[in-house]
Amino acid sequence: MTAVDRIRDWQDELTAWRRDFHAHPELGFEEVRTSALVAERLASWGIEVHRGVGRTGVVGVLRNGNGQGRIGLRADMDALPMPEANTFDHRSTIEGRMHGCGHDGHTTILLAAARYLAETRNFDGTVHFIFQPAEEGRGGAQAMLADGLFERFPCDAVFGLHNRPSLPVGQFAIRPGPVMAGAVFFDIVVQGRGGHGARPESTIDPVIAGAQIVSALQTVVARNVAALDSAVVSVTGFTAGDAYNVIPDRVALKGTVRAFRVETMRLVEDRMRSVAQNIAAGFGATAEVSFREIAAPTINTPEEATAIADAAASLVGEAHVERNRSPVMGSEDFAYMLLERPGAYIHVGNGVGEAGGCDVHNPHYDFNDAAIPYGAGMLATLVERKMPRVG
Repeated sequence: MTAVDRIRDWQDELTAWRRDFHAHPELGFEEVRTSALVAERLASWGIEVHRGVGRTGVVGVLRNGNGQGRIGLRADMDALPMPEANTFDHRSTIEGRMHGCGHDGHTTILLAAARYLAETRNFDGTVHFIFQPAEEGRGGAQAMLADGLFERFPCDAVFGLHNRPSLPVGQFAIRPGPVMAGAVFFDIVVQGRGGHGARPESTIDPVIAGAQIVSALQTVVARNVAALDSAVVSVTGFTAGDAYNVIPDRVALKGTVRAFRVETMRLVEDRMRSVAQNIAAGFGATAEVSFREIAAPTINTPEEATAIADAAASLVGEAHVERNRSPVMGSEDFAYMLLERPGAYIHVGNGVGEAGGCDVHNPHYDFNDAAIPYGAGMLATLVERKMPRVG
């Protein structure tokens, strides 16, 4: 019997846990109820529990045998500040909050893997079960690291996963090297001199300057980033005046930059700052440009990417594991843990069509409970293969 088969025996219970998490979503650093349930279940299986790591994070420690190997398995717990459009019984009970990215499923997957390993103990070493808060742009990984995550819970390697809509259940996808992009949020404030809309000659119009900046920013990637490199600049907000007949003093732009290399991110930032400031100056205005890093590029180390892919293939067959998946421009807070330790991040099939094909961050999204045994079984098998029991 494989780990997937054994975990599937608990399907009804695991589904109930996952749907309870879904019905009670909590935003980053507010995961009080979720953390409490995680800690209680870990403790009930005899796993050593540490609460409040990175504010609302939980780490479970399971030791077996005398092995010196140490593996970290990580899942995220937070929800999104968005409304839910689903009507099923386990829909969100909290207005304006939703598990729209599947973190309810990821938490359940790691709990299932912890239960399996605590019961079977078919490994020799130490497993750290890392339940991270605040993945959705609030810096939960960095908070755990600042709280001494890897000093308190040493890991030779750390592994994470994410569900992937439109990838069939029972299939996995990964790649060595860059797998997800780094992300930066930017703000540009253009300061001009407001006045009457009928007398623009007496003003310094920040709206005109801002519009030119938006247009020019689209050339930053096309004319500065090498053709075989990748980056995306998106202006996602433009806020100006409120009155029809008033030219405002200032406008505010905002958006995001994404790239797979830190060097590319910095290049784009430098060129954006220069473009914005010089265009504004050409209109007699000024531009203040600021950047806020949200996530580093997620980069899998080759050995660990191979190890987790091999664990998956041992359960579902090589034909169901894509080992060179194209990288995506989405970002992942787990990247900061991978900057500190070798590791890998793998995608787990969430299903196709109505069974799990709705993309994440969509008000109709729901995690596919059929994926739980595959994700959990893969993590448990990874531990057993990397830290085999002696004798």
